[in-house]
Amino acid sequence: MRPEDPRAASLLAAHLQRELIALRRLGGPATVVCVGTDRSTGDALGPLVGTMLTQSLTPPPFAVLGNLLAPVHAGNLHELLPKLQAAASQGPVVAIDACLGSFESVGSVQVQPGPLRPGAGVRKELPPIGDVAIMATVNVGGFMEYVVLQNTRLGLVYEMAGMIADALRLALGAVRAPGGAALPPP
Repeated sequence: MRPEDPRAASLLAAHLQRELIALRRLGGPATVVCVGTDRSTGDALGPLVGTMLTQSLTPPPFAVLGNLLAPVHAGNLHELLPKLQAAASQGPVVAIDACLGSFESVGSVQVQPGPLRPGAGVRKELPPIGDVAIMATVNVGGFMEYVVLQNTRLGLVYEMAGMIADALRLALGAVRAPGGAALPPP
């Protein structure tokens, strides 16, 4: 899905809902982990999503970790692991991060079952996060990844973050627990 498609948020939300329902762990509150840093334009996607979700007029019906003021990144991920493990024991965890890819994939967003592997694009060994991963390709990878992330267009990252935030509100607000009840707020 690409943010310029007017249906992108609803398509992404539908795909995310399918992945969450397949987990069969909808009884507890969902947690969204927004990975990245505000010190790199390309890597600011996660913190932008977290900020958009938490500064909305209507608070989200799920917990959000990571935003522009308190990012989740390689430097603090290990200290947040107990909090992430506690969240995972109660309900589904959705992890979001920027990634690098081919020229053709720049601007696309993918949802995949299984944990997010943060830092993989810049060859960092970090613990996996979540049950479902949302990855947004913000620029071309393969050479000088740190420089490429620093020189990524903020406009593209911001547009992708808005689309992901909208999709999360739609998907996590609509997913139902067994018995038909909506997922409770955190």
